[in-house]
Amino acid sequence: MVAVPIVDLTKSRRGERDEIALAAIDGACRDHGFFLIVGHGLEEKARQVLASAQGFFALPRPEKHAIMRDRAGPMGYYDRELTKNKRDLKEVFDFTDDGLGTVDPTLKNRWPNGQEAFRHVLTDYLDSCAASSGMVLQLVIDALAYGGDERAGEARSVSEFFTGPQTSFLRLNHYPATDLLEEKEQAEVTPLGDMALHHHTDAGALTLLLQDGVGGLQCFAEGEWIDVEPVPDSLVINIGDLVQVWSNDTYRSALHRVRPITAGERFSAPYFFNPRFEAVIEPLPASSAPVYRPFLWEDFRKGRAEGDFADYGAEIQIADFRISAAR
Repeated sequence: MVAVPIVDLTKSRRGERDEIALAAIDGACRDHGFFLIVGHGLEEKARQVLASAQGFFALPRPEKHAIMRDRAGPMGYYDRELTKNKRDLKEVFDFTDDGLGTVDPTLKNRWPNGQEAFRHVLTDYLDSCAASSGMVLQLVIDALAYGGDERAGEARSVSEFFTGPQTSFLRLNHYPATDLLEEKEQAEVTPLGDMALHHHTDAGALTLLLQDGVGGLQCFAEGEWIDVEPVPDSLVINIGDLVQVWSNDTYRSALHRVRPITAGERFSAPYFFNPRFEAVIEPLPASSAPVYRPFLWEDFRKGRAEGDFADYGAEIQIADFRISAAR
């Protein structure tokens, strides 16, 4: 039976090598790209974030719609997001490091008025996620070496992409049991699909996910969907498309989805760990032939963001950059 391992970060946070953790991460990244972490040190902050998410999504619609995202800027509130051209049954709030808006105006934050405590809790957690994600990404690269892949010797060429103004961001998710849109609005947008969040892989390096105890997250492994069960005080890690490229397909980006919430509601907060705009993504140097051609992260990121906003045709995928696809 396929299992999602639980990795204790206690040793890693002390700077000690943990071969049990490396073995678990290597196996998970080869099988399905998911593992849980405990001993991460973010437990209290995580509880505050979930409480903040519940409070934000309970605000009146006009207050949330006042900070609605648009095609030009992906930060802010949105209640009609698409995944693979299907509308998801959820509402979201996205934000990033406030300073990034000076680097790229598309990343300008939209904060709700009069919610200073909300803003403080979230920005503090975002900073903590950045540090934790950097450590976990290094563990993933170390696990690649543990599994015998010589590309891991070039880990420095990965970590340097995350210095300076990286493009990571944090999202709050609310999954209700019924459509949030009014009947007239539903007629003007893409119809709902059959999932709360449709199957996809994440575009960046990795995602650090805080989820409540409701459940519904699933990953695809060995031909079937398996539940990623909530574990108290844990965070979920799934690797994204960039790790798949860097490892030249040794590790595979995690395919996942969220089942419809049949009763009640679900809250989660994924942190998407993404590199600098100008990062050129390609397989790490190794003796085997690369299966991806180099591409600019900024182009890939913007293509995904547009596909999430509305249906503009086929959504960009990492497979589009395979060398065979370019011929």
